[in-house]
Parts: sequence; structure tokens; C-alpha cells
Amino acid sequence: MTNNLMILGAGIYQVPLIKKAKELGYHTIVVSYPGPYPGFDIADEALYLDTTDASSILGAAEKLNIAGICTTGTDVAMGSIGLVNDTLGLSGISGQAALVLTDKSVMKKRFAEAGVRTAAFEKIYSMDEAIAAFRKIGPPCVIKVTDKSGSRGIIRVDSEDEIPGAYADAMKVTNKEYLLVEKCIIGHEIGIDAFVSGGRPVLLLPHDKLVYRGRSTTVPVGHIFPYEASPALYDDIKEQVEKIILASGMDNCAMNIDAFVCGDELYVIEAGGRCGATCIPELISMYGGIDYYGLMIKAACGLPTDFSLRTAVPCMASLLYVTKECRVVSYDSDKISALRDRGIFVSFDYAEGALLPAMHNGTDRIGQVYAPCSSASEFEKIRAEALSACHME
Repeated sequence: MTNNLMILGAGIYQVPLIKKAKELGYHTIVVSYPGPYPGFDIADEALYLDTTDASSILGAAEKLNIAGICTTGTDVAMGSIGLVNDTLGLSGISGQAALVLTDKSVMKKRFAEAGVRTAAFEKIYSMDEAIAAFRKIGPPCVIKVTDKSGSRGIIRVDSEDEIPGAYADAMKVTNKEYLLVEKCIIGHEIGIDAFVSGGRPVLLLPHDKLVYRGRSTTVPVGHIFPYEASPALYDDIKEQVEKIILASGMDNCAMNIDAFVCGDELYVIEAGGRCGATCIPELISMYGGIDYYGLMIKAACGLPTDFSLRTAVPCMASLLYVTKECRVVSYDSDKISALRDRGIFVSFDYAEGALLPAMHNGTDRIGQVYAPCSSASEFEKIRAEALSACHME
């Protein structure tokens, strides 16, 4: 049996997946278009292809006789993964499910048909249609792109005169000719991660979110495990997840959901057929005492998996970010080592001398920190301490 594993994406979110695959003995073939991506440095083999070029990736997968194909933390590669799985008979998300879960306009339509509780929405092709949808749905609304993740191209609008600017900004981000206008749900924002096998969730973990409140929307920057849902809410979460599985046809893959809680009801904003980003795999592993990266890899290769949780360790994670552009002067390696000695995992993405981006969306992270912790106030101290290990100007 081949041990060739194809991983789509060479960015910072794919690095732990690549490392785990190598640890498990796989020959890692990492695919991305050329660039200074850290995954290329640790992969056994690099292919310089656009991860959305499904036909080229299929050709490479056939030639290399891969055992499986996977990614984490990104939606753009899911269509390619689905095509490879369908054509080569590999374990993982299908092409049809990938299509549903990567175009939010298709996703929302399927949700409505399957009875998934979600926000009212309209698909629009012009400024005039955006204004008409806003009037129909009523404020507050969000104008959002349908083909991006990481909170890119999502803009809240509270009045009609804000629509032209929001529409123009969203159209700059998308590769589609249409957008969505969606009712802005007012509630408590949470995330849900699950793994689907045999058409049912074999892992189901709601988690609370830490958010950065930007100019036009909130950006998820961290997570808290566990989320204490009431029995009625947990039952509703499970019901909505099962409806999402039915609506999308997803199977043998991870699931990530953005949602709002209103009382004991869940309103689903969107779902993805892959694991969430912002340290979610690390937190699932820490909370449940399982190797989530390893389990995702084994599932992609059609091997037996057991997603039963062994522990229930409260833990939290956050991206590290800055609100103004600045430059790295140096890192305090002694402080980073001392944090790790205390069971606090901290890492930075940029080299000394690099320019750090100001936080606008989930791609603007400069690092991450996660730790066993049950107090939000204590974790904020940990996050500040971790950030202080990066000296900036």
C-alpha cells in the first residue's frame, strides 16, 4: 500500500498537519502555488500548483498513486479534494458536498430546503438588488461574499446609505459575480466542530469563541473548550448538525460550523467540510485527549479511526495579532521557553525584521497561543504574556 499523502496548502494552518503526517510515516506531497510558505520547507515533496486547479491536482494524484488527500483550515481547496476522492475512490468529502459547502449561496439554499435554521438571505447581482434585499430583510444585515473564509468580505450594514460602500468592498474580494445579503443574527456567537462518518457525527464539540471586533464585523480569533450548552440546546445543536449533513451530503470528513445561540436555539451561519482554524485541532486534541490531526489523516487514507474522547480538559486558544502595522525587532526565546515549561504553547509566524499586518481578518495572525485554562481572565493574561515575547516597533 502506498504511503503517499497529498496535502493541499502550504500555509501556517497546514504546517501541523504536514508535521503529523511525517510523524506517522507518510511521504508528504504538499501542493500550493509558489510562494514563501512554510509548509514547503518541511514537506518531503512540493508541487507548485494552484489548489483550486482540480484537474491538474487530479492528474498529479493519479501519477503519484496517493493513499489520501486532505487539508485543514481552508475552504478553497475542497473542490479539488472532492474531485480526487470521487475519481480515485478515496475516503473523504465528495465533489458534490464540497461544492455545496464552498459556495455560500448554494449552501444557504440547501440549508433552507433541508430545514436548517439559518438567517434570511437573498442572492444579489447588483447594487440595486442589494438595496432591494436590504429593504426586504430589514436591518441589520450583512453583505457577504460566497467564496472566501476567515471573515473576509463580510460587512455589516445598518442603514441603506451604507450599502454602496459595503457592496463595492465585497466585490473587490470575491471571484464571483454575485453576493449575499443576509439578516444579521443578534445572539451569542459559537463554533461547532464535528467529524462525520457513516453519515452521522461521531465527534460533536461546540465551543465558545473569542472575537476581535473590527470596523465592520467581528473576527473569530480564538476558542474556549468546552461550551456549556443546556441539554435542550445541545439536542438542538445535534439536530441542526444532522440536517447540515443531510443538506450537503458530506461524509468521511471534518465539519466546522459558525453559528449563533438565541435562547435554546441554534442559528447556523455557515458550515465547512474541513476542520476549523485558529488552533481548533490543537484544542480538540488537548480537551479530548485524542490526536485530532492524526485521526483526520487516517480517515483520509481510509484507515480505522476512533473519535471517542478520553479526557475533558478545559482549554483556550487565541491568535496573536496587532491592531497597527509594526515590525518585529526580536523574540524573547527565554520567555517563550518558560511559557512552554508551564504547558503554554506559543509560536510566532514571522521572522525578526518582518513587517506585521494590522488585524482585519483571520489571515492577519502573527502567531498563536493555547493552554489548559478554565478562566477567560486568566487566559487573557496568558495571551498578553505570550504577545510580550515579541518585541516590536
